[in-house]
Amino acid sequence: MRLRIFIEPQQGASYDTQLAVAKATEDLGFDAFFRSDHYLKMGDVDGLPGPTDSWVTLAGLARETSHVRLGTLMTAATFRHPGPLAISVAQVDRMSGGRVEFGFGAGWYEDEHASYGIPFPATARERFDRYEEQLDVITGLWATPVGETFRYEGRHYRFSEGPALPKPQQEPRPPVLIGGTGPTRTPRLAAAHADEYNVPFASVEATAAAFDRVRAAVAASGRSEPMVYSAAQVVCCGRDESELKRRAAAIGRDPEELRRDGLAGSPAEIVEKLGRFHEIGCERVYLQVLDLSDVDHLELIAAQVSRQLQ
Repeated sequence: MRLRIFIEPQQGASYDTQLAVAKATEDLGFDAFFRSDHYLKMGDVDGLPGPTDSWVTLAGLARETSHVRLGTLMTAATFRHPGPLAISVAQVDRMSGGRVEFGFGAGWYEDEHASYGIPFPATARERFDRYEEQLDVITGLWATPVGETFRYEGRHYRFSEGPALPKPQQEPRPPVLIGGTGPTRTPRLAAAHADEYNVPFASVEATAAAFDRVRAAVAASGRSEPMVYSAAQVVCCGRDESELKRRAAAIGRDPEELRRDGLAGSPAEIVEKLGRFHEIGCERVYLQVLDLSDVDHLELIAAQVSRQLQ
């Protein structure tokens, strides 16, 4: 099982803070550095200095890191037109030397759209319809051979003789991640488009059920390519109970709630719960780190959790 670091910079993080965490992620041997894609804080935090754009940030990190993989959980389909988004992701992939992974979702946080003047489809069905077309478009643009053009006639998006450039460095494309626990449409879209399926912030039992739905959709589609199965969990690790309580307090959470609903406790407790995720076929876990000033937390996880998994 591989561990990846996942941050929520809309809660309050400058580029320099994110760079420090990304470099620590790389130096400590974690598999990847991922960030959310949001423009508005959530909950009772000030969010200062304000939001940072995910793909602008990842472009900077691409040039200031050397081997850690970089990506989003999840870029919202509501934020950008699929043509420019395909260009941005391809460019960052080239800037990184082929280290980008593209987490992509339908979008859900209506308040951030209102706050920044972004149109928000009135119904979940329309959001998913647009999302599905965007998946077709972005993967289609990347798959179009150099020298050929891309055409697409959808309900929401139309492309006429597009040059479909630039191409990502990775071939045939950067890995595409789809997440969520929707019972029908999400498994179908994952089977059709995703290289990785991710279940966010769910119990082991609920994660197993979601994995099974996607496995069934993969089988029904006749797909032969492998699917990577992963989970995202908030992490809070302490060498002892006092350190655990201090870290939980710093992020405004209760230690026992975190033990129940996330990955929390001593390194041994976290390894044990990760083992339960491994038993249901989870290959990667995205550790949601909420206190970005606490680099010692990452060092502890690297030294006493990651090494046991290897």
